[in-house]
Amino acid sequence: MSEKAQVLAMEEKQQDVINQTENNKEVNEKEVVKMVPAAEAEVQQPADEEESSQTITKEIKEKVREVIKGTINLFKKDLRIVSIGDSLTEGSGDETENGGYVGILNHTFEDNQLNIKIENHGKRGNRTDHLVKRLDQKNIASSIKKADIVLITIGANDIMKVVKDNFSNLTMEPFNSEIGEYQERLRAIFHKMKELNPDVHIYLIGFYNPFEQYFSHIEGLGVIVTNWNEAGKAVTEEFEHVSFIPTSDLFVPSDTELLAEDQFHPNTTGYKLMAQRILEEMDEIEIDTEMASTNN
Repeated sequence: MSEKAQVLAMEEKQQDVINQTENNKEVNEKEVVKMVPAAEAEVQQPADEEESSQTITKEIKEKVREVIKGTINLFKKDLRIVSIGDSLTEGSGDETENGGYVGILNHTFEDNQLNIKIENHGKRGNRTDHLVKRLDQKNIASSIKKADIVLITIGANDIMKVVKDNFSNLTMEPFNSEIGEYQERLRAIFHKMKELNPDVHIYLIGFYNPFEQYFSHIEGLGVIVTNWNEAGKAVTEEFEHVSFIPTSDLFVPSDTELLAEDQFHPNTTGYKLMAQRILEEMDEIEIDTEMASTNN
């Protein structure tokens, strides 16, 4: 089969999946709309429920301090790390309010008596077009100039924008069309960072399918996430010292709950899996890990 025929066959298969989704009505507008705002906006709670939630959260935060237990060896004495991107970098969904994967990495560095502190520039709702502009901010540019490593979570909100903009006629076409634009914005992000700091090692952290647990039978959702992850990985391969860290395999359906109450962001356990994967993938670090939780 020719390359063109393979592409046409893939597109036909993807369109069949979308048509099946629409015919079965497995994902209706109410179900998705309930989840979509979680990517960009805080959920409002009644005052009494919010106060109760804050009390529980405070108790959890005081008792639990998540770390990746193991021995860490650095290939250079000190490291300056900057994290930037969307709500996954901000730590949304972490019930301990310790900062998600960034907080877990910081705690792990502290436990290993390493003088490393991650400077966090995560911002809920960020898309690639937002991040391109944020790199012009003086404080962010200054941080990247001094960094040895930059960790980026970005792209999930780009996908959600396509969902919201095309919900009345949701097919594979707008997702496929937008991939090229997404890649161009990623290139712009990497170029800007390399202009600021040619020696910095950039890690693009892939995203997962937040609907996998409840709609794993709908292949179209997984195809979209896979295609976009592969597109991001392809862009990283165009640059020197830019790497891709996959995470989608970490969030497959299981008996362990990995998502927060909003069913979009990771919970503390999910962030812990992300933190371990990041440590394992970073070239600057060698680590012998054992997943563990320590109480304060």
